[in-house]
Amino acid sequence: MVRVGSTPSSRRLIINADDYGFSRGVNTGIIEAAETGAVTSASMMVNLPAFDDAVARARSCPSLSLGLHLNLTTGKPLTAAPSLTRRKTGQFYSLPLLVARASIGRVDPSEVERECAAQLDRMIEARIPPTHLDSHRHIHAHPALWPAVLAASASKGVSNVRVPTEPLWANPRDWKATLKKTGLLMSAQISRRRAKNDASVHFFGLSLQGGISFSARLFALIPRLPAGTTELMTHPGYTDAELAERDGYTWQREEELRVLCSKELRDLLLHCEIELASFDNRAHRVASNGELAQHR
Repeated sequence: MVRVGSTPSSRRLIINADDYGFSRGVNTGIIEAAETGAVTSASMMVNLPAFDDAVARARSCPSLSLGLHLNLTTGKPLTAAPSLTRRKTGQFYSLPLLVARASIGRVDPSEVERECAAQLDRMIEARIPPTHLDSHRHIHAHPALWPAVLAASASKGVSNVRVPTEPLWANPRDWKATLKKTGLLMSAQISRRRAKNDASVHFFGLSLQGGISFSARLFALIPRLPAGTTELMTHPGYTDAELAERDGYTWQREEELRVLCSKELRDLLLHCEIELASFDNRAHRVASNGELAQHR
């Protein structure tokens, strides 16, 4: 993996908004968080109806680093992928079914690689070069899918692939998040044996989700960020019918948006001397007045 410009003496933070392209409400919130808040990066879903809206809105925010939010669990694929989809509807399998099928060898890695490449190509054809790759519900971290995803991303020149391994010390009282983190840590250990990977970017965000607790969890985490570069996964957005139809994380996105755009967060970043960055190596800083500024 290519290291995302970090120095031993500083802490750099990439605040990434997942699910860009999920719905118009999510798109609106993410662009707002990028223009008036601390979000420096976003990950795009390209196979859902709100993709065109996401592309149009991205034109107004050229400083936002955009990567692929690989989607193998919602909607339909861009390619023929029978091992990933239901025969009658052509829709992707749900996350539990896809995980089960992948775990028993019922998913064709070549189909995963083709679909991942096709989703990357859709961004490239829209004149949005992807700066990184992650996935909806972290499905790319499954050991049976990981090598195929790495191969597809490498073929398109995308070297920053998320390794969603959050330390267990982050918010350990949230047992659901701890279970998820444990599973992803185990997946990463298996995947590293099957495909070489250098996790040079720290990762947090799994234990931040929780609606009204998001603010307290985030503000407790910021001072404890390790040296080097950290990616912080977030999910800002506005609730709309399109989102509610597909996902249960709705009003909580509006709370994340409020916090990410707050003066309190900007002040904390400034106090902790944390420099904001993105995957395309454009660094951001928190100016002395608490506003976000950008330098090249």
